[in-house]
Amino acid sequence: MSDYQHEVDELERTSATAARLFDVRRIIGGLFVVYGVLVTIAGLTASDADLEKAENININLWTGLGMLALGVFFLAWLHLRPTPPPPPADPARAADTARDPGPDRDTPAP
Repeated sequence: MSDYQHEVDELERTSATAARLFDVRRIIGGLFVVYGVLVTIAGLTASDADLEKAENININLWTGLGMLALGVFFLAWLHLRPTPPPPPADPARAADTARDPGPDRDTPAP
């Protein structure tokens, strides 16, 4: 195989790893959990004047709990259904790469 093909294979592996690392569910879930905690704390420390403005409904508390639930849902979804690794394009080519690491590689590909 050519050096170009080895570089392409390496880029495919790193991009698949980056796709799993930066899954949108992880980012959305994390942000909703962080903001949910902040808004829930604001709801727990609400004054009577704040409650009177909202007709005695602690909107910060309920919104914060909803955001926490949504964030936990996204993180649980990520944990229960992780992003599958992409299959190799050609099994014969993947086997050749594993056997022959090429001149510029020190260790064989996994």
